[in-house]
Amino acid sequence: MARTTGSHAGITGPKVRKAALRLFAQRGYAAVSMRAIAAEVGVQAGALYNYTPDKQTLLFELMCGHMEDLLASMPQGQGAPLARLEGFVDFHIRFHADRPDAVFIAYMELRNLNPENFATIEALRRRYEDALEAILQEGATAGAFGVKDTKIVTLAIIAMLTGVNTWFRQSGRLTLDEVVAQYWDMVRKSVGVA
Repeated sequence: MARTTGSHAGITGPKVRKAALRLFAQRGYAAVSMRAIAAEVGVQAGALYNYTPDKQTLLFELMCGHMEDLLASMPQGQGAPLARLEGFVDFHIRFHADRPDAVFIAYMELRNLNPENFATIEALRRRYEDALEAILQEGATAGAFGVKDTKIVTLAIIAMLTGVNTWFRQSGRLTLDEVVAQYWDMVRKSVGVA
């Protein structure tokens, strides 16, 4: 099939991913057809297969890209566990605030991945969780944190921080700095630091 007039691989490929990200976040993966993505991009449905072999691969690549960006951007903090935990909270909220669609898909569309793709994304998520848990374990061992089960606290903190994306708006009553400060206060207290 011929390429649509005005279509260029370096331009259309990113448009396909951007349209899929937006549509998956708005409607849900199962409700979005390749035809709908093509219409959003302005190409024929068959042209999408120049950029992705199928919808599953497109979803996986979006999720994988998000997790790889997250891991690559995560601060590799040095210093006391409390300072590193504060850095983690700050980073998590700010990184995700700029990517609400990617965050929604990364958490809500796991159920639509095939087993192999799910295992890959789960391993990436585990690396991120392990980084936070290492901070909590170090703080607990040093007596700086009052944490009994670092795994549960890790998952609770990540769930709480990721929840910011469901309600935060730049035009809302709180600035991002104020949100980060309030969430840091809650996380600090959750690990037993007054």
